[in-house]
Amino acid sequence: QVQLVESGGGLVQAGGSLRLSCAASGRTINMYTMGWFRQTPGKEREFVATIAWNYANTYYADSVKGRITISRDNAKNTVYLQMGSLRPEDTAVYYCAARFHGGATIWTRDYDYWGQGTQVTVSS
Repeated sequence: QVQLVESGGGLVQAGGSLRLSCAASGRTINMYTMGWFRQTPGKEREFVATIAWNYANTYYADSVKGRITISRDNAKNTVYLQMGSLRPEDTAVYYCAARFHGGATIWTRDYDYWGQGTQVTVSS
């Protein structure tokens, strides 16, 4: 079992930046592909970014390319989402997810573990 805890969310003005963290426990994440997703009320959870377990690939949603960077520090068992040039439409609950030993993927169904989420609110 892997437990994931997100942090770093909050209220920020449009154009601002935030860095989300996802701290894993229970197992080391070096064999896990990690992803970030987000969800707003009434909508399905959507893909934001993913980084493969072996650092081979990173993928981003078109809506965040150039503004968001995913990274991982296996020594700290933590994954990060650096977000810049934030827009009101980035407002959502952001979730961290882990996939055991599979490639980077944008699909929620491919991930084995999920965190509880952290709220990001971008004001205009």
